[in-house]
Amino acid sequence: MAELKKGEATRARILEEAARQAALRGLTGVSLNDVAEAAGLSKSGLFKHFESKEDMHLAVVEMVTDRFRELIWVPAAELPPGRPRLEKVFERWLQWCEDDWAESGCPLMQLSIELDDQPGPLRDLLHRQLQGFRKTVTREFHALRDPPLSEREAQAAYFQMKSFVLGHSDARRMMGDADARRSASAAFEALLDRTSRAAA
Repeated sequence: MAELKKGEATRARILEEAARQAALRGLTGVSLNDVAEAAGLSKSGLFKHFESKEDMHLAVVEMVTDRFRELIWVPAAELPPGRPRLEKVFERWLQWCEDDWAESGCPLMQLSIELDDQPGPLRDLLHRQLQGFRKTVTREFHALRDPPLSEREAQAAYFQMKSFVLGHSDARRMMGDADARRSASAAFEALLDRTSRAAA
């Protein structure tokens, strides 16, 4: 049992380093030598935990998307449906970009850019995970008002929400805008206000 725990800890270290590198320079830029060294392994020792480089890449995508949902959706799920959950999701999403991945910015953005035109298991996994998150959050937009938003309205609201997150990262990381978070939060609150009263 102790050996199993040790193996799990080693696998986790490998994935942490591989995810860090992937967020900085893409999955194709992940250096197996650097990953192995950071995990305290030889390159051959790394492959005792993964059958191939592709297997490791799949595990990285799964780990990052699972962590994204855990850190962003799980805290919101404890709140009442609709606006309270959406506000928490947005707040945690910005925090994920700023603090949880301070060195690189959101790894899902990097993975999406890299894999959007690369058919195969990696793209399929990322698409499936992101689609699941979109459905979850879109459901909260439906709950913003009574009668609920239509599917078209809820999808459009999610599109804008994600656009604000992307704009926040660009403003903060590329443009050096120290006010990026305040601007993104104000834009999102305005979206919630508009969407909530649209049926009146």
